[in-house]
Amino acid sequence: MERGSSGLRRLFQEVAKFGAVGGAGLLVNLGVFNLVRAVTDLQVVRASVIATIVAIIFNYVGFRYFTYRDRDKSGRTREMSLFLAFSVVGLVIENGVLYTATYGFGWDSPLQSNIFKFLGIGVATLFRFWSYRTWVFRALPVRDPATGAGPVAKGDGRPRTRQRVP
Repeated sequence: MERGSSGLRRLFQEVAKFGAVGGAGLLVNLGVFNLVRAVTDLQVVRASVIATIVAIIFNYVGFRYFTYRDRDKSGRTREMSLFLAFSVVGLVIENGVLYTATYGFGWDSPLQSNIFKFLGIGVATLFRFWSYRTWVFRALPVRDPATGAGPVAKGDGRPRTRQRVP
């Protein structure tokens, strides 16, 4: 039972750290979005894409060096490539919601744009959390505490992985 509650505690800590970085990224995203809209004549979705790209860069730094700092760092090129690929999917999800509201329903006042930008970020965040933790920032294999060697096999013979918590 201890193993289950320990895993739940680690997941809660991961979600909290992901949320802290994501919350700061949300402020960056919305701040840049509204700044670009205020100082340029760019269309709503173009301003949103710029803001999303700035937030993606901000979030990568936060996830790599805060949320997932204890995860495997051996394949940085692979990690960055996957992060970029999944971030682009998240960008499409996020801005697809805004695009649909703006051009599909004509909801394009500043308040409506911010509401649908926020909603799009929320939907994309669910996808990003799953994809980043599953594919990008992989957990390190658990070492056998007795020998310090190799991954410890689960009952089904597959290596067990877990996140080390400082």
